[in-house]
Amino acid sequence: MEFRVLAEAYEKLEATRGRLEMMAILSELFKEAKSDEIDKIIYLSQGVIAPPFEGIEVGLGEKFVEEAISLATGYQVKKVEEVYRRTGDLGKTAEELLLSKKQMSLFSHPLSVQKVFDNFMKMAKTSGAGSQDAKIKRLAELLNNATPKEASYIARFPVGKLRLGIGDPTILDALSAYKAGDKSLREELERAYNLCSDLGLVARTLFSDGIEGIRKFRIKVFNPIRPALAERLPSAEEIIEKIGKCAVERKYDGLRMQIHKQNEKVEIFSRRLERMTHMFPEIVAGVRKQVRAKDAILEGEALAYNETSGEYYPFQLTMQRKRKYGVKEKAEEYPLKLFAFDILYADGEDFTKRPYHERRKTLERLIAYGDVLKLSEMMVADDPKELEAFFEESIEKGMEGIVAKDLNAEYVAGARKFAWIKLKRSYKGELADTVDLVIIGYFLGKGMRAKFKFGGLLCAVYDEKEDVFRSVAKIGSGFSEEQMKQFEEMLGRIKVDHKLARVDSEIKPDFWVDLTYVVTVAADEITRSPTHTAGKGKGESGYALRFPRMVDLRGDKSPEEATTVAEIIEMYKMQKRTQLEET
Repeated sequence: MEFRVLAEAYEKLEATRGRLEMMAILSELFKEAKSDEIDKIIYLSQGVIAPPFEGIEVGLGEKFVEEAISLATGYQVKKVEEVYRRTGDLGKTAEELLLSKKQMSLFSHPLSVQKVFDNFMKMAKTSGAGSQDAKIKRLAELLNNATPKEASYIARFPVGKLRLGIGDPTILDALSAYKAGDKSLREELERAYNLCSDLGLVARTLFSDGIEGIRKFRIKVFNPIRPALAERLPSAEEIIEKIGKCAVERKYDGLRMQIHKQNEKVEIFSRRLERMTHMFPEIVAGVRKQVRAKDAILEGEALAYNETSGEYYPFQLTMQRKRKYGVKEKAEEYPLKLFAFDILYADGEDFTKRPYHERRKTLERLIAYGDVLKLSEMMVADDPKELEAFFEESIEKGMEGIVAKDLNAEYVAGARKFAWIKLKRSYKGELADTVDLVIIGYFLGKGMRAKFKFGGLLCAVYDEKEDVFRSVAKIGSGFSEEQMKQFEEMLGRIKVDHKLARVDSEIKPDFWVDLTYVVTVAADEITRSPTHTAGKGKGESGYALRFPRMVDLRGDKSPEEATTVAEIIEMYKMQKRTQLEET
């Protein structure tokens, strides 16, 4: 496929606001693809050259892209910077300068998808002395052979600002529409994706082996499984009423990890499925020593530990261990303990289809006694009073709360089900739980904050059914001066000149941003709102947070892992029930 065809589809996607239209554009694009290039088309459309767990990135910042544009167009870097300041978009900058290109190439050739992908992959794998210059030349080569429209997407790609507005659910729907003409295959495609976390692999399998190949998908060590998520209920009574006799585990406030082991090789993946093995050498050593299986995939929560006092550090300190540099020093300062809570695969057996009580017994058998890996503390309860007592004890020990698990439920990869139910501490006079929101825009500082180019956030919750993010809160408090400076810098790098297709908001911030960051937010309560779009329907107002306050930046969560519209509605109902009980 010529890259021109892909660029034309991208242009249509960028101008489209409806998910059904996006699905139609993608499914038509897929019809023109061959089986040996569909995975490349999927990856490029996701803004990556490989699934995140492979850790392969192009590794070019804005300044280097500017140099490549300069090389390809003949304009001085100063001129490129000048146009970029005006457009705010490296893609538009490349397109504009190519339209008035100073030097014409005598040997330009039409670009193919394969050529563009191969060049990006070579850039990613280039390292050592002179690697940046080599990367710049490869990017300039692509731009030199590109049409202005192709160049706009090629220039955006290395800096992660493709701006197509499509998410993985829309791509899955489009694959189903390509094969079946409708969304009927979506569930089976999503199951395969949940097991391998590689959308390119799913597409390539569908193209080469059809739906039968998708149905044969199996768990593979070192391909992370998309994590199961918990629902929430407000009381021990409602948990027992919902799932009956259940396992109750302490909810640790740490880093969720998925551990893969094959013989002596160990890999660690974050809840966002990013490879982070090198950051946690003590966990790797502990897994090699304590896991009694040749091959295994298990999940756990890692917490920083104070060896002297025997206490666990708060989440903010644990997060300091997630770093590229200074790993050894931080490992000595904040050593981790991993509390294993589930087993997904062991020695050829898929345990995700087994009930929880079997998985727990297997986990207990496979984890040997040691200093690093521990089993999560767990009890079985069928009485709300027992569950409540375990919950209160967990809070006293500094935990977030508890997670109740249906003893007979399978592991539901990539989904939020009542197989797991969380109960977290509540705060007097506040919403019973914090929520995780996606930043969709920000406001400039006013009054005392005028010296900052940041004054507050516009945040959204995730609508799983429509794959869009709907506004739920304007957040203007909870920020220190240091955090305001941090947000000014962070958000300034990802601001865009228009509302993204996956964003639904009637409130207009000073700047829209790419869907990148998730923040934890506390609030007094959830109220009905005529201005916010979360849960808004025909003739019905939406939902909003009253007096929202930022608590923390969640670097371990992707936008799709944020609190959902359905959760906000359910929390609103819980809140109403609690208020009625109190009166």
